[in-house]
Amino acid sequence: MSGPSRASREAVAMKSVFVTVGTTSFDELVACVSSRATLQILRRLGYRKLVLQIGKGRVVPDSFASTTFSLIVYRYKNSLKEDIKRADLIISHAGAGSCLEALEEGKPLVVVVNEKLMDNHQLELARQLHKEGYLFYCSCRRKSGVATKLFENCPELII
Repeated sequence: MSGPSRASREAVAMKSVFVTVGTTSFDELVACVSSRATLQILRRLGYRKLVLQIGKGRVVPDSFASTTFSLIVYRYKNSLKEDIKRADLIISHAGAGSCLEALEEGKPLVVVVNEKLMDNHQLELARQLHKEGYLFYCSCRRKSGVATKLFENCPELII
């Protein structure tokens, strides 16, 4: 009996990023992580797959697959656990549930704070968890905010 095919070995070895906005919408995050600049940085860091969970958002990037990179987009699933387990890096909104789920799996985590929220407890949570060394955080204030954070923290994020 032969082992796994070359295609299946490559799929397993394909470094991936999972992005989640939770049950709400966060169009700024979706637009930022699906931007050309961010995709180029992800490729440069060795990632070959980006999975976007976009919730109720209006920004809906087109899924695509090429020989060097694939982008998968969906709104909701019953559970994000498998996507989190499969990912090498998680980029998430700053909701407590999403943060804890990623951290429970021991995954590197970049949290993107939604600055449009009133009474922003997300920022407080992200700052505290960053201070304790659990994650990196940023905002989408500048178009390249997430991409810049990935590049600045490249050594820590290449696992």
